[in-house]
Order: sequence, then structure tokens, then C-alpha cells
Amino acid sequence: MPTSSRVTDSRKHAKELDALFRISGILAMGVGERSMLAEILDILHDGLGMRSGTIMLVSPDRQELLVEVGHNLSRRQVKTIRYRMDEGITGKVVRTGKPAIVPKISEEPRFLNRLRGHRKISKDEISFICVPISAGKEVIGALSVDRLFDESAPLDEDVRLLSIVASIIANDINARRRSSIEREALENENLHLRSQLEDTYRPENIIGNSDAMRQVYRAIQQVADSDTTVLIRGESGTGKELVAHAIHYSSPRARHAFVKVNCAALSENLLESELFGHEKGAFTGAIQARAGRIEQADGGTLFLDEIGDFSLATQIRLLRFLQEREFERVGSNKVVKANVRVITATNRDLEKAVESGEFRRDLYYRVNVFPIVLPLLRARKHDILLLADHFVVRYAKKLGKDVRRITTPAINMMVAYHWPGNVRELENCIERAVLLSNDGVIHGHHLPPTLQTSDASDTIGEGTLQDRVDLFERDLVVDALKRADGNISSAARDLGSTPRIIRYKLDSLGIDWKRYRPSAGR
Repeated sequence: MPTSSRVTDSRKHAKELDALFRISGILAMGVGERSMLAEILDILHDGLGMRSGTIMLVSPDRQELLVEVGHNLSRRQVKTIRYRMDEGITGKVVRTGKPAIVPKISEEPRFLNRLRGHRKISKDEISFICVPISAGKEVIGALSVDRLFDESAPLDEDVRLLSIVASIIANDINARRRSSIEREALENENLHLRSQLEDTYRPENIIGNSDAMRQVYRAIQQVADSDTTVLIRGESGTGKELVAHAIHYSSPRARHAFVKVNCAALSENLLESELFGHEKGAFTGAIQARAGRIEQADGGTLFLDEIGDFSLATQIRLLRFLQEREFERVGSNKVVKANVRVITATNRDLEKAVESGEFRRDLYYRVNVFPIVLPLLRARKHDILLLADHFVVRYAKKLGKDVRRITTPAINMMVAYHWPGNVRELENCIERAVLLSNDGVIHGHHLPPTLQTSDASDTIGEGTLQDRVDLFERDLVVDALKRADGNISSAARDLGSTPRIIRYKLDSLGIDWKRYRPSAGR
């Protein structure tokens, strides 16, 4: 080979390597797909003299070839050009998955020349090269270029280079599509989870039909659509967080975050950092900057539980945020704004705390704009059975137990009990009872010892072994009488015993069987 030819080949290969290097750099930049493809065509044009580059992709229904980018073609022009899968040279390349070379397009009758109606027409003879873009065994498009006709030009080498470029393009497009599918799946899952949360925390899903709870539901409905600051008051275990959730998921902010901060669980320094965030080096252990809960709740709702435990210094910062909706991170002077709806809750007597100087009066007025007071469980006796049944269903499913009902003595015990721990204590009580039940029924002896009182349950209280046995027997007999509508013979058959033995148990346990007859309730 003459020296001049070797030099020419060496320069050509150097240009090809440089082009591939530049293309890899574009991929590494992570620009948008269309911009990436357009820049690749520019490199082929400017660096290798390949004219009128075009990248076409198969439509989602695989019925057409659509121009994704074309050199010197506007986006408006690109949208007007479509090929059927059986049309032209490009269609054949996509169907067969094999590259095509047309040395002279003027001599090829299958060449449609459709794109050239949108470009400057050249009087020079043109060679056309088209290679498939394949992701695995699937052809997803085609890359085509023009070259000025040159009898000595090795077009097969152009095919080799373009095939490498097409492979790079295919890998990038395939990765983008997988990422898009995964992102769409995550978005759908997120929407599904949010929908579940909305269903769970709708006000109508809060259990209770008492007058006190109806007032709570009306208050939630009144305040949900606004951005008014809400103060939820009530003893521990009354369901303050549940009401906060209900307000959020009934509001226009339901699609955004609900962020909770338990103020009582954090020290003063940790609480400020948790709320407002901090900069790197703001204090010992702050090894990197961190956004606070207020920033995380931007666009949504911030729930401050046990706000009565705020220190005075933190109260001042919170007051400023409530007034201005702006704050600074710990260790920073930069003002940060946040669009956040604030809901607070406390079990403390804030009025007493204001009088004693433990809670700022101006902050009290700022958070007490719309108070909602939750009733004690002992003040809503009619809701106890509704709540108990709800928790039975929940924990039977959670624990894999077939528990269907609660006996009358057990109900009597729960209704008579004073429930100092409110709904939370009732929930824990039912979870324990479901766990202990072995016959699909919650009996009085499944309840905690604090409920085992004769006044509460019309049963013999906790004591000796015989007392416990009598309690268990009484529970079984009363339950059978209830199912049998007070018929002693039916109750005996239900228990696998005889009427004589059941009558003996009724006398010895002091059970009045007549109270379970239907006529007794009229």
C-alpha cells in the first residue's frame, strides 16, 4: 500500500476514534434523549463528513417509523414525516435487521427520497447508508446518513462505524426506557399508597358515633379545606394523630407530604435541628448539612405532636415561622421559605402553662386558632363496642387468628372500665385478647387483670385457682345461654353437657338464666 494511502487511512481512523470518544462524552453528560441524538448527528456530520443524518424509531404500536431527529430538520418538520414499516430502504432495514447501502440513490427505485423534500436539494450524486438500531434481538429504529458519491469510498467501513454508533444509541435508549418504566411503576405505586392512606384516614373511617365524636367530624370538615393552624387537644391515647391525618387527607394538600414531629421525644437542641435543619459543622456531630422537617413538609402538612413540651427558645423560632413562614437552619443566616400547613397537638393544659410562664402567650394565640377537643373514651361509652369490634377485625387479620366476636361478660367489663389510657389502651387490650383466644371468641378472662372486676363484668374477680375456674365456667355458660336465647336444654347441647349439670352450674355460679330469654328484653 502506498505511503499516502496509509496516511489517509490513519487519519480516517483517528477521526473515527475521535468521533466515538466525543459520542461517549455526550452519553456521560446525561442530556435529554433528543438532544443527545441530535449532537451525535452533528458529530457524524462535522467530524466524518456524513451528511443529512437521520435517526428513526419504531412507534409504540410498531406500525410506523417516526423521525426522532434529523440533521437540519426542525421539530415541526420532523413531526410531518412518517414511514410505514414496509416502506422504502429504511423500512427494509428495520424489518430485516440488516444494514443497507445504496451507492447511487438516483439509480435505486425503492429510495423514497421523502426527507429531501424538507432539505436543500443537492445536485451532487449521493450514496445512502442505513443501519438498524437494535436492543437485543428487537430492532427499535434505524440510523441513516448520506455521503457524496465516490467510487473509491469504502462504504462498508462506514457501515461498520455506524453500526457501532447505532449500538451505543440502542443501549442508551433502552436504558432510558427501562428507567422510564421503573419511574412510572414507582409513581403508580406512590399514587396507590397515597390513595390507601387517603382511604384509611378519611374522617368517616374514624370509629365512633357518639355526639362528642360527631362534633369532631364536623370540625374536621370545617377546617380541612383551609390552611388555618389547628390545635388538637386531648389526653394521651384519644387519637390526636388520627385526626391530624384526617385533616391532611381531606385537604387540598393531600397529595403532598404529611410530616410528624414528636416534640416530647427530643431535647431542645435536637428539636431545633429536627424542625429547622442544620448546616455542616453547626454543632458537634453535624458532619453534613441536613434539611429539617419543615422543608420536608413543603407543600404539605407539618404535625407537631405535644407542642406543650417546646422550650422557650424553640417557641420563639416557631412563632416566627408561623407568622412569616420563613426560618433559618441551625448554623446558617440564610432565610428559607416554606409553604406548610401546621397542625399541633397537646395533652397539656396550655392556659395553665401560659399563666406559669412555661408557654409563650403570643405563641398560644397563634396555634389556638382552631381548637379541636377530643373526648375521653370513658365519656363515649357507646363507642367502646364499635372500637372493640374494629380492633378485633384488625388484629385477627394481623395475627392470623379466626376471632369473630366478644362475649357479653367481656363487653360488660369493657363498658364498666374507666380507660385511663383511652383508645390506645383499648387497642392494646384487644390485641392481647385476640392473641390469647383459642376458640374464636374473646372471653372476659382474656382481658387484662385491671378489667377483671365483679362490678364491671357481673363475674367473679381474679383470685384463687377455683375463682379463676369459676370465672371461666361462668363465661362459657353465659355465652351458651346467649346463643340459645336462655333455653337451658339448647345451651346444654351446645356445651356437650346435660340440662341437669347446667342447672347446677347456674345455681352454683349465681347466673340468672331468665335474663337471656328474648322476652326479658321487652
